[in-house]
Amino acid sequence: MNGPEVAAAAEALVAAMLVAGGLFTLVGSIGLLRLRDVFQRMHAPTKATTLGVGCILIAAAVASSMEQGELSLHEFLIAAFLFVTAPVSAYLVARVALHQGLGDRTGLDHPGADLEPTPASSTGAQGDPESPPTSDRQTLLP
Repeated sequence: MNGPEVAAAAEALVAAMLVAGGLFTLVGSIGLLRLRDVFQRMHAPTKATTLGVGCILIAAAVASSMEQGELSLHEFLIAAFLFVTAPVSAYLVARVALHQGLGDRTGLDHPGADLEPTPASSTGAQGDPESPPTSDRQTLLP
């Protein structure tokens, strides 16, 4: 491939990455607006929008490298920082939401809450079927 063909391929790659990044960012933004509670809303910016911004940064790196004639690492450093900090911020938002009691809005306080009790946990204290069942959240006083 000669110079003009490489430039055309790089421009096509940049255009495709910009379109893909824009679509991912749009889907993530719509998800942030449309989803119901804080736990569902966390997935839109941490998944789709992060991927969209990553595509845009890769397009910027390719365009900058083609224009300057040398590899541009600034955009890759920004993308690496974004990919490291997005999950950490989502984790912290989830912890705050659980601490403030926002987990009750979905009906699920903890993983597996929608599952039926197993036969071993449906019996009461010391396996007596007459006594009420115990759980991790409740203890029966004698």
